[in-house]
Amino acid sequence: MPEYMYKAVTKQGQIVRNRVEQSSKSNLIKKLKSNDLLPIEVIQIGYRSKKSKANRRNVIDIDEVMQASNSATIIQGKSGSKQTAREKFNIALSVGQRITERDLIIFTQNFYLLKKANFNNIHALSTLISSTENLSFRGVIEDILAGVEAGEYMYTTMEYYSDIFPYIYVNMIRVGELSGSLTKSLEQAVKYLDDTTARNKKIKSILIPNIGQFVAILILLVVGTIFVLPAIQDVFVQMGSSATLPGITLWFMDFLDWLMAYWYIPVGIVAAIVGIIIAYINTPKGKYNWHYFKYKAPVFGRLIFGIDFSRLMRAMLLNLQNGMRIQDALEVSKSVVKNYVMLSIVETSINNLLIGGSWIEPFENSGLCRAMEIEMLKIGMQTDLPEMMEKLLDYMDVDIQESLNKIMKVLPEISYLFVGIVLIFLVVVVLAPCIQLYMGNWLIDALT
Repeated sequence: MPEYMYKAVTKQGQIVRNRVEQSSKSNLIKKLKSNDLLPIEVIQIGYRSKKSKANRRNVIDIDEVMQASNSATIIQGKSGSKQTAREKFNIALSVGQRITERDLIIFTQNFYLLKKANFNNIHALSTLISSTENLSFRGVIEDILAGVEAGEYMYTTMEYYSDIFPYIYVNMIRVGELSGSLTKSLEQAVKYLDDTTARNKKIKSILIPNIGQFVAILILLVVGTIFVLPAIQDVFVQMGSSATLPGITLWFMDFLDWLMAYWYIPVGIVAAIVGIIIAYINTPKGKYNWHYFKYKAPVFGRLIFGIDFSRLMRAMLLNLQNGMRIQDALEVSKSVVKNYVMLSIVETSINNLLIGGSWIEPFENSGLCRAMEIEMLKIGMQTDLPEMMEKLLDYMDVDIQESLNKIMKVLPEISYLFVGIVLIFLVVVVLAPCIQLYMGNWLIDALT
């Protein structure tokens, strides 16, 4: 059913605004007028089918609005007038419209620019609604606007759309709204989305081709072992030759035969192992150990920790610059990370402050921070903490970039190693018997 956003004037001259679902625009206007509401603006913002209809945070059915307004004069007819071809075309386009990462990036960039130009939240969101082409996303922004006009923070509505707004993104907005630095938080959110997108593209550009090669070689190995090698063995038998396939080839053929006959055994073992690991990770201790492993992982560990720590310090800096105490800044800023290890360090820091201790000590004792990072925070406590944290963030940006460059250098080598191992196994198991069949044993004897 189509979703509409309307503005209307009551008899008392008050302007009301709501977001509702109705079969057609004309039906909505009729219902508004019949309840003494003069429509000013009615805009279609999306479409949801009855099969997939889900409750929205700030969206209610038009009948509920009318019942609360003046139930005695509600028009109950559902048939409505026939839709025009243009309305049907717009609805058909909006049905399959998916909200992409690009939509979120454009929204954040434009929102940041409007806030930088001193637009208030309502004015900025209203401007973004009119310039958003994606009808589904336009409806989400309308929902956020409705919440803001009702006196809510934007992040409370964004949390409702967790499939659109990432956890880190929502909490960046939360820090900005609570600290009064939404413009700077939006700037950080833009950087977060750009960096995440660029980083994912780099990693995908390396992994996807190599994974494709790995799978292709693996398929060639299995198909060659199942179909080609038995044919070669039959040729040897028909020729009356005493030559046989290499031992490793015969072993791999037997292994595949066993795997095809008793496939449920390895599948069951793998499923049991995966199930045990997932169950353990879902426990508090297991989740903590898993998150600690992420920070200590050989290739990605330093990068993951650096990004989380930098994000925490950046959010904390915003709060400190707006006059918050260190304790309150830590309390508000901790929501920008999800890692249990980092959260436990922050909680320990807050507890230390409550008993008059050092909030830097838990970070130092964790063994995860570099000595330079700890030293810069200690110097900041003796001089000007916000200024020193700005320098710390510059230092960490360089460190994160260096870690990313190392990963980009090492990742291809790791992927090539796996592809190379499978390729060598393919040559030994499948290609060597083919060479033996068509060229005789003299080449293999010469190589050995």
